[in-house]
Amino acid sequence: MTQPNSIDAVQQMLGRQGYVCGRALATVVFLSLKLGRPLFLEGEAGVGKTEIAKALASGLNRRLIRLQCYEGLDASSAVYEWNFPAQMVAIRTAEASGGAERGALQAELFSDEYLIERPLLQAMRPDENGAPVLLIDELDRTDEPFEAFLLEALSDFQVTIPELGTVAAPQPPIVIVTSNRTREVHDALKRRCLYHWVDYPDFEREIEILHARAPEAADALSREVVAFVQRLRTEDLFKKPGVAETIDWAKCLLALDVMNLSPEVIGDTLGAILKYQDDIQKLQGSEVKRILDEAKATLEPV
Repeated sequence: MTQPNSIDAVQQMLGRQGYVCGRALATVVFLSLKLGRPLFLEGEAGVGKTEIAKALASGLNRRLIRLQCYEGLDASSAVYEWNFPAQMVAIRTAEASGGAERGALQAELFSDEYLIERPLLQAMRPDENGAPVLLIDELDRTDEPFEAFLLEALSDFQVTIPELGTVAAPQPPIVIVTSNRTREVHDALKRRCLYHWVDYPDFEREIEILHARAPEAADALSREVVAFVQRLRTEDLFKKPGVAETIDWAKCLLALDVMNLSPEVIGDTLGAILKYQDDIQKLQGSEVKRILDEAKATLEPV
């Protein structure tokens, strides 16, 4: 599929994949595609940053390559590894058969046959469907040395394997970098990217999202669910529920054949929207009823 040629076309393409986004986000996605610049998305966990990459890959019919970041991630783990067990078998086989010329054996051992490609190297390879979407997820979990390496990789869109040489992307991948902002990412890397803060949606936008992701939910239940979650986000919680939790909760309620929210139903299903016991304990007793009453008071009759 060709890339969308307007901001409206980006919104429509993402919408067909079940991802509802505002014009500001659609604009920065369009510019990222048009200019070939990485897109850096920050925001609270669960607001849909990772889903943007998934929807974009699906909408463009491109391969999605995901690099899940974690503390201690280094360049070799993100780019490539050698299949050491297979190499050892090849060495033992050569020895058992009377040995092989040293240079030829070394060339064989450090060839593509024994190379395990990790996400960054995979993203540099040509693809018949076009450049893949490279999702570098939760970059804030990594250490600063990896950031420095990534800065170089995203500048030239190439990586170096000492035994094989430099691998350059024939066409730069579509890069989406996400961060939950558990720490600040270095300015030098941000400057390489277009930036957007993905915030919690307003009421109407979250209703649209819920209708797209859980269309079987009745409108009345959807409105109550979104109103309650949005009111819950104003409470002093350790981890406020994201859009992902709104969708999960609505699906749980549908599985229980719930038609309308009640304090009892909410109390039984809090684990779908709150993930920390301290937060759940804050909503014991009359607190759930208070928040539900306040949420329903904001709803206009339909």
